[in-house]
Amino acid sequence: MNDLNLFLPCAAGVEDYLEPEVLRITGLDRQRVRRQRGGVALEAGWRDVLRLNLHSRLAQRVLVLLSHTPYRAEDDLYEAASAVAWEAWFTPRQTIKVEITAQHSPLQSLNFAALRIKDAVCDRFRARAGGVRPDVDTQRPDVRLFAHLSPDTCSMYIDTSGEPLFKRGWRDDTGDAPLKETLAAAMLAASGWADGPGPLLPLYDPCCGSGTIAIEAAQIACRIAPGSRRRFAFERTLPFQRALWDAIKKEALEAELVRPEGSKPWVFGSDVAFRMVDFAQRNAQRAGVAGALEFRGGDALQRLPPCDGPGVMLVNPPYGERIGVAGVAAGRSRGGRQRAWMDPDLEAGTTGAQPDEGEFFTRLSAHWKKHYAGWTAWVLTPDLKLPGRMRLKESRRVPMWNGPIECRLFRFELVQGPVQARTGTP
Repeated sequence: MNDLNLFLPCAAGVEDYLEPEVLRITGLDRQRVRRQRGGVALEAGWRDVLRLNLHSRLAQRVLVLLSHTPYRAEDDLYEAASAVAWEAWFTPRQTIKVEITAQHSPLQSLNFAALRIKDAVCDRFRARAGGVRPDVDTQRPDVRLFAHLSPDTCSMYIDTSGEPLFKRGWRDDTGDAPLKETLAAAMLAASGWADGPGPLLPLYDPCCGSGTIAIEAAQIACRIAPGSRRRFAFERTLPFQRALWDAIKKEALEAELVRPEGSKPWVFGSDVAFRMVDFAQRNAQRAGVAGALEFRGGDALQRLPPCDGPGVMLVNPPYGERIGVAGVAAGRSRGGRQRAWMDPDLEAGTTGAQPDEGEFFTRLSAHWKKHYAGWTAWVLTPDLKLPGRMRLKESRRVPMWNGPIECRLFRFELVQGPVQARTGTP
């Protein structure tokens, strides 16, 4: 299987970062990798399938294209699925699930379309395996089959990932509205934090929650493959070779950077809620980076820089569509740290008076300008007017999506003073 057509879907806006990641992981010629809307397509081999699943931080899945045909009705989908050699990928004793997406499809029911594809798969096995056919399992299938319908063509894929790739296998403890690991990786890629030839600058997330951004950054710094702590669907396919997979994992393990005992951390995080700091520390331990980062409790409006010298802040602060603001900006008499620790419901803004988010960001920018001069801050927000609220001028804005929420990742060059100099372009 050295001539496969793959598609790696990703969140909107991440394609520009996924393409160079794919080139780096596979070592393929640029001509064999094509950036498309919603993902990256490439021509590669089975070894590349395994390496992409193990190493990609930005892709949602690794799909193998098995059929691309025109269609007009559901019966055309049945015929197309009947022609695919599914028996080369899995057995009739394994369970399946068919998932379907569409863009301007003329079909009336996607559920019926998925049913016809499932029928074709089962009928093909029944005809070739003495009446035995795979069962359907919509919760934990052995094999996931994907179909995408354009206005006139149908593309059918087999999924080699299983669980979405943002599920790294280490995040058991989460708070409200946790950030997906793939989005955290996209924020890091957009910032260029790990791209330079020199030593890494310190990275700090002052609203770290369960630690997603900081842990993702620490794994990058330690060269730990994001998929090294999980299982994949390709391990249940017929082409799977245990010896090849073990060799690829061994290569990744040998590339990890072992930090000397007692060395200073690269990455820092803090949160107003002590229970979130505890969650982050446990997640970091499972991710294998507990020695590369440092988590502490504290309000973002009060925490001083965690280390000497300039650094990079990367923050996904609380906003109304996700969670409320906690800490001193909420106007609590006891202060954010103590109150959030004693009353977990309040730290998400779920009870009591809702704080003024505008006040939070105004005070945050004043705190940054006073104490973080020389740092670069990257802030993910759905509020396009955030720079004005913070009285800062962004030097860059990057469109990103946090699930269904359209956001911007703003870059601010922090200088001391009441108002930022009006430099840079949006």
